[in-house]
Amino acid sequence: MNRRERRRFFLDWVASITALVLGFIIIFPIIYTICVAFKTRAELSVFPPALLPDSFLNMGNFKSVFETAPLMRFMANSVIVSGLGCSLRILFAVLAAYAFSYFKFPLRNLLFMVVLATMMLPADTLIVTNYLTITRLNMLDNYLGMCITSLVGASQMFMLRQNFKTIPQSLRDAAFIDGCGDLRYLTRVVAPLSSPVIFTLMVQSFINFWNAYLWPLLVTNKAEMRTVQIGIAMLTNPLDTNYTLVLAAVAILLIPSLFLFSFLRLAMVRGIAAGALVG
Repeated sequence: MNRRERRRFFLDWVASITALVLGFIIIFPIIYTICVAFKTRAELSVFPPALLPDSFLNMGNFKSVFETAPLMRFMANSVIVSGLGCSLRILFAVLAAYAFSYFKFPLRNLLFMVVLATMMLPADTLIVTNYLTITRLNMLDNYLGMCITSLVGASQMFMLRQNFKTIPQSLRDAAFIDGCGDLRYLTRVVAPLSSPVIFTLMVQSFINFWNAYLWPLLVTNKAEMRTVQIGIAMLTNPLDTNYTLVLAAVAILLIPSLFLFSFLRLAMVRGIAAGALVG
């Protein structure tokens, strides 16, 4: 092994160890949450603290979660809101990105810059205005009202536009010669070619809607319309919070996100690679 090969071997080992360490740091909160979910309050208060519980068969915290709050109802609300919001956001982003990529209309670039400029505007500055608008539209305690303010995503439009522009113009010309219209070209050619990026943005959007707390809290007054993040807050007590109970609920809430991420993992990897090539 010459000097150059030894240097490459050393750098590969350093990169691998660094990746493993960073990966463990990122995944450790999930491991800790799952372990604490099986602990009793007495186990959580021992010193020095132990990572693993005495038994992974202790299901008392999970039973108490469902007895303390209607978690299944909250999870159903979150699934509906996240699914509806994610679908509509991606639909609007795809249509807008297609228009900005292929249609030529006055002030197209200026309008696109205005859309991108909204990314620099903090969402909290629009809470009062959005709340007043939702109230006038009589959309309180409504699934659409809980996600309507996040349906237009400038970052999704930007990434899809950049991806659409990598598709050769000759494909569109050939499709139009064969009598294909814009909607059919979008659904039959553009969308399949951009599916990795679309799947990646769908996962990101779903998790964003799933983790939303402040806006669903503001626009819901009925307990049965609350989302799961609000349900977790209902398990806390300013005087005496049972953290094993809270983390048991958090462990349950991780299941949809982990399932969706695992199911679309390969598509997300292809989407990230495609985005890197576009950049």
